[in-house]
Amino acid sequence: MKKIIVTGGNGFIGSNLIKLLLKKKYYVINIDNNNYSKNSYILRDVKKNYIFHKLDINNKNKILKILKKHRPQAIFNLAAETHVDRSIDAPKKFIDSNVYGVFNLLETIRKYKKRIKLVHVSTDEVYGDLKGKTRSNEYSRYDPSSPYSASKAASDHLIRSYIRTFKIDASISNCCNNYGPGQYPEKLIPTLIFNILHNKPLPIYGKGINSREWIYVEDHCLGLLKILTRGKKGESYNIGTGYNINNLNLTKLLLKIVKIRKIRIGKKVKIKFVMDRPGHDLRYALNSNKIRRKLKWKPLKNFKTGLEQTFKWYLENEKFYKKFSNKLFFKRLGLKK
Repeated sequence: MKKIIVTGGNGFIGSNLIKLLLKKKYYVINIDNNNYSKNSYILRDVKKNYIFHKLDINNKNKILKILKKHRPQAIFNLAAETHVDRSIDAPKKFIDSNVYGVFNLLETIRKYKKRIKLVHVSTDEVYGDLKGKTRSNEYSRYDPSSPYSASKAASDHLIRSYIRTFKIDASISNCCNNYGPGQYPEKLIPTLIFNILHNKPLPIYGKGINSREWIYVEDHCLGLLKILTRGKKGESYNIGTGYNINNLNLTKLLLKIVKIRKIRIGKKVKIKFVMDRPGHDLRYALNSNKIRRKLKWKPLKNFKTGLEQTFKWYLENEKFYKKFSNKLFFKRLGLKK
């Protein structure tokens, strides 16, 4: 049985990726430091062909011991701080995790001295704010706007340098916004769902015109698996759907889905425009032709269907929210002080 390490495996994308890998008959070693946004709710019933290590990827010695013990085929690196607002409040945490963490993981792989493939999960935000109808491809220049996206851009550059200088076998994925089961409730869609279910206003930054490309998390994970099995060393692959929607229209669509399900909406559930995020990018959009053409991947879930299924999951798993302090995901972050 082939063994795979997933760093950040208790996070939203990581836990969904682990479920897919187990379904595909891999043995999974999950490494996660279990910070504020991490939980094992999605993996709560997983026992077979799976092991968990509570560990920071900056701990080179322990990571090396795990590599030598399990001799995995590959590492998916999803260990990262990801929330833009938090990066505005506390940039150093993002440098420690997203830059130094990746550096130390690369150094550990170097010391391991055995063949192992690294699939590093990055973001479309490294390309920065896009104008008009343009879409970023794998050769577009990086133009990050926040400490978060800058830290992810730095890690991408580090990996490319190690591929060239130290001949490390690695590929990079740049994905658009994910949504689906088990996403931490400070992110837009689970926040909106929580507020709808608990009769609270629906906060939208600025005028709600910021546009994002969205992908159902399982489709993203299938793309990562394609990169593992068919991706080439040194290559980057954009993973996206080509479907963009602004935050205001997304909120209105979610409210329509709730009404169709005939769920009672409280009087306080109304769109509320709030102070915008500093330096808020207007639009991200990816050109994903490369992974579609060369690796034969394509998204399977359209946005409306995926949003309906996501709402249904949160409706049936309301206790998921109870794993977190409401203070953590209701406190407004990312305002200049």
